[in-house]
Amino acid sequence: MTFLLVSGLLFLIGAIFGSFLNVIIYRTVNDESWVWGRSKCENCLKQIAWYDNIPVISFLILRARCRWCRKPISFTHPVLEFLTGALFVWWYWAGSFFFQLTQRPFQTLQPLFWLTVGVILLAIFFADLLYYQIPDILSGSLLIITIAYRVALTLFGVMQLRDLGFAVMAVVLGVLFFGSLFLITKGKGMGLGDVKIAAPLALLVGWPGFLVTVFGAFVMGAVVALSLVVAKRRKFGQVVPFGPFLIVGTFVALLWGDQLVAWYLTLI
Repeated sequence: MTFLLVSGLLFLIGAIFGSFLNVIIYRTVNDESWVWGRSKCENCLKQIAWYDNIPVISFLILRARCRWCRKPISFTHPVLEFLTGALFVWWYWAGSFFFQLTQRPFQTLQPLFWLTVGVILLAIFFADLLYYQIPDILSGSLLIITIAYRVALTLFGVMQLRDLGFAVMAVVLGVLFFGSLFLITKGKGMGLGDVKIAAPLALLVGWPGFLVTVFGAFVMGAVVALSLVVAKRRKFGQVVPFGPFLIVGTFVALLWGDQLVAWYLTLI
């Protein structure tokens, strides 16, 4: 019973955060303030009442349609709310396998850092997927907190200066690589947002983990793009957002990066 109650409470808190992420994403890409003002329907611009703004539940009660104009509500809203809620539950119950630093203050900072990173990565994933944009406030926030965390780890002796140097090298190489693709394709094959997000992601996974991120992103992107073309959902030359693949590649690198690199080295 305690397990269910705690999980339910954490899921609710996470879903509320997910609802707020929806607000940040929509208003940022539309040059609106996400600090002031009530939520409105994206179609009829009618103000949404509090009882129609309950994460996940309101979407189901309204049957995925606005109460006023009856236009469909994007399913991505409850999906982001659900995933953020699930992230909070996972963070609390399964996080003990990943957050193992006992040195103060990292016994508290480490789990908080990774929860914040997870929330920001989810927001970036959906922002690029829906609007083909990665808001600077998201990529900039991720870069700032990652720099602060990595420097703090180094100053307290938890992270070796050598490893920090490799992470910085990954940042430089990542920005140069994606920046070159942006210039070569004149922004059509690689967006500027992808260049900006390369820096915090490279610093996050370090070297050679960032190679896993990039390789995984390109492989997944190619498979999905070709599948869309075969299914006649896209034509050759049409844009497919690359940010979501970088995010998934980052999760793969964080969870299995060392094992994948070690496995690859056995092949050469």
